[in-house]
Amino acid sequence: MSQDAVGDDTEMPDRELLEGALRFVPLLETFYRRAHSEMPDELRRLFQENRLTARHGSVLTQLTHGQELSVGELATRLEVGLPTTSELVGDLSRVGLVVRRQDPANRRRVLLSLAEEYRDLMRAFASRRARPLLRAFERLTPAEREGFAAGLRAWAHEVHSA
Repeated sequence: MSQDAVGDDTEMPDRELLEGALRFVPLLETFYRRAHSEMPDELRRLFQENRLTARHGSVLTQLTHGQELSVGELATRLEVGLPTTSELVGDLSRVGLVVRRQDPANRRRVLLSLAEEYRDLMRAFASRRARPLLRAFERLTPAEREGFAAGLRAWAHEVHSA
């Protein structure tokens, strides 16, 4: 929806929309607030001692699936600039959570991955955090899943670009 479609900031959304989807948005705060307390102790300690934030956690989540990403690919996925991504990766690299290596096929390109010693820990944590979403998807038809995923992408884009 464009700004024109939702009106100005003083206008209340359509009652049906408000009672339908929007009333659940505040409930998601609990999910995000719990992330820190649900972290494995070792990971939580690293985050606290090194003042790592949720943005650092976003980087780790992107690397959890085992594939190596370049800084540019990671920046695109996170929808942040290269300097911000480089800073986040630098922090995580200093702590030992992320490993950087030169791409043998292109020596100017740096590839990022989770440090071997933290891979299982991060995968278990990401899997545990994904369970509520996966359970929700199980209750939906394939068409509903596709629509839900499309809605999440659109909403994330709007929230990020606001």
